[in-house]
Amino acid sequence: VCARCGSERVVRDAWACWNPSTGLWELETVFDQQYCHVCESETSFVWTRIEGISRMRVRELNDLFRREGRGQGSIVITAGLQERGDDVVQRAYHAVRAFDAFSDANDPWGENDFGSVEIDGEKIFWKIDCYDPTLTMGSDNPTNEALTHRVLTIMLASEY
Repeated sequence: VCARCGSERVVRDAWACWNPSTGLWELETVFDQQYCHVCESETSFVWTRIEGISRMRVRELNDLFRREGRGQGSIVITAGLQERGDDVVQRAYHAVRAFDAFSDANDPWGENDFGSVEIDGEKIFWKIDCYDPTLTMGSDNPTNEALTHRVLTIMLASEY
């Protein structure tokens, strides 16, 4: 991460080789210059433990999908919520997009994949699940957008 701002949006010149068995690029050689896209300048890196990076990347991708609709995914509205009408569905969707009250109680893994909002006094849950591109099983690597289809489900708490 960037030593100045803590962002993961950092780059470094490198050579990489494709590993077809894992479906991932593997670093071969790393060069000197380090750059942060948030600070828009050269920086130095602070190395973090790999499980921290994975969760941070999953959180970033979940937020991009939930808030901006970016990435590969689908949004599912349950039948019970649909019965409340288009106005309630739209307000629920906008509330889910704006949600930022994450805590250890509702987000113990730090992936920003679950929350609840209230519309007209009724509790609404939302959840993001990461599937493989065929939607037949969980994603092998939720940090790899090419291997992951996110599904955001918005439902009445009573449907849970």
